[in-house]
Amino acid sequence: MTTTEILPTTRTTASGWVATQFVLAGVVWGSSFLFMKVALTGISPAQVAWTRIVLGALTLGAIVLVRREPLSRNLRVWGHLTVLGLTFCVIPFLLFSWAQQHVTSGVASIFNATTPIMTAVMAWLVFRVERLRGMQVLGIGLGIAGIVVIIAPWKGVALGASLIPELAILGATASYGFSLAYMRRFASNTGMSALAFTFGYIAMAGVVMALLTPFLVLTPVRLDVPIVVSLVLLGCLGTGIAYVWNQNTVRAWGPTRASTVTYITPVVGVILGIVILGETISWNEPVGALVVFLGILLAQDRLRRRAAGQVS
Repeated sequence: MTTTEILPTTRTTASGWVATQFVLAGVVWGSSFLFMKVALTGISPAQVAWTRIVLGALTLGAIVLVRREPLSRNLRVWGHLTVLGLTFCVIPFLLFSWAQQHVTSGVASIFNATTPIMTAVMAWLVFRVERLRGMQVLGIGLGIAGIVVIIAPWKGVALGASLIPELAILGATASYGFSLAYMRRFASNTGMSALAFTFGYIAMAGVVMALLTPFLVLTPVRLDVPIVVSLVLLGCLGTGIAYVWNQNTVRAWGPTRASTVTYITPVVGVILGIVILGETISWNEPVGALVVFLGILLAQDRLRRRAAGQVS
């Protein structure tokens, strides 16, 4: 399932299909916070992460088999896929699932919007695959300021309340940012299609989770229809198909631009949290999100490029 295989041949239509996959991934991932919140009413955070990874791997594995997609035989490639499985799936999924016991799905989706900021930092400071201008550094600082507004330290900081879970979510988005920058630095030319590549790192995440099964998931569960449906959608769609959509977007647009899918996720997450779960948000959370979005635009140099396009 390479990008050219799943996209129409004309450039305009192909570009539109990439944009469609981008939006679909954002909607699915925005809904994932609702699915996690529902699933947590019957199973543990580790069980949520374990289930979504295993279901995602099985879903993509079945498609790979049907399509007879070739996989890499290079051990170094599989080493990189293992790193991505840990940092793009295992670590952030565990952190998000644990944190959502203590924060609303809407707040979790808002914090998820920091992923492009984390990606820019990782690509700039850690992997040195991007050079940032002064305005972009300012954007990173503005994004951090937006995070502070969302946390609202003036309300008082209680380590046992929401601060530690919020920091855990930031750790998850930092892990996403690391993965996207790592992907660009070490795994941009594996020779595999988007489908096979995505299956590769989710499958390696599944292997890790299988090894951790005795330590993480052998605890009592309570299942009902909403929980089962949430887990199936979270795993098969959110951790399976949506990751292929995202990988196609990364290959077409690059990791930094593709990471702006998090513009969509908080909108979907907040709306679903309010409408379905009856959650509420404080004024500082959407305001902080807007500050983060402005920081993202600056960090990605999008305002300067847009202005240059208008002048030309």
